[in-house]
Amino acid sequence: MSGVLQSVDSRTNLVGQNRLELLMFRLNGRQVYAINVFKVQEVLTLPRVTEMPQRHPAVIGVVYLRGRAVPVVDLSLAIGMRPTQYTEESTIIVTEYNSTVQAFLVGGVDRIVNLNWEDILPPPSGTGRYHYLTAITHHEEQIVEIIDVEKVLAEIVPTDVTLSEEILQGDFIEKVQGREIVMVDDSHTAMSQAKSTFESMGIIVHQATDGVEGLALLRRLADESDQPLEERLLMLVTDAEMPRMDGYRLTTEVRADPRLKNLYIALHTSLSGQFNKAMVKKVGCDAFLSKFHPEQLAELVKERIEGPSS
Repeated sequence: MSGVLQSVDSRTNLVGQNRLELLMFRLNGRQVYAINVFKVQEVLTLPRVTEMPQRHPAVIGVVYLRGRAVPVVDLSLAIGMRPTQYTEESTIIVTEYNSTVQAFLVGGVDRIVNLNWEDILPPPSGTGRYHYLTAITHHEEQIVEIIDVEKVLAEIVPTDVTLSEEILQGDFIEKVQGREIVMVDDSHTAMSQAKSTFESMGIIVHQATDGVEGLALLRRLADESDQPLEERLLMLVTDAEMPRMDGYRLTTEVRADPRLKNLYIALHTSLSGQFNKAMVKKVGCDAFLSKFHPEQLAELVKERIEGPSS
């Protein structure tokens, strides 16, 4: 499977060009699914699985990889489909999300494709709120469904969005009450959790589900504002991976607009590692935050209000 991932090293060339690479795979049937190559560490034949007591039903156990125990999630079962019958010939995709490593059991890996984010579309509105897709695309006369892995992982290990009393002490909350931010994210799960954190501090959240919608929202707010937008908005918080326009291109567009260019921009993403932090600097973001860490969001807000702590 190493050949499947040979193109991963070239992914840095895609940043800022509104392009992405998808690893395509199948579960139990003919339908093709995908996840962003950014999240993939390796593709392997399933090692020996050790079962765990009281595990989540979708977790088949753990495997030992490179000196650490990695949970293995039956992705088909996790998204509400029939479980995968696995053998010693089965395939796992090892991924990193929010600084955690997990493997997904799949039916088989197809290949990597290079696409434009403009070709990645939100799921049809008729699918409701409870599906496990973050986007869809069309490749070689077939529909490819992009899994909302953030939702899958949040259901397996729920995140506590409650802020500590220490964060909420002092006059910080009084200063932040009524301030406004714009948040752009295509994952309903990530948006909901981050929005709850912001609103618990009294912050007004304007939201958009992709970069195109987010840019239009920012320009509309600029049209409505009697003051410079950077004075009205505390910050722009944007995901990296989104249909139509990603967070990197959104940042580039914001920096190119005279009315928006001074906004404070925080990249809020499940992408991990030094690579992404380097890309933050390259495209002109001010901060990098991993998703599902409410204390980090609160600390960033506090820093914006009170200045960096000494």
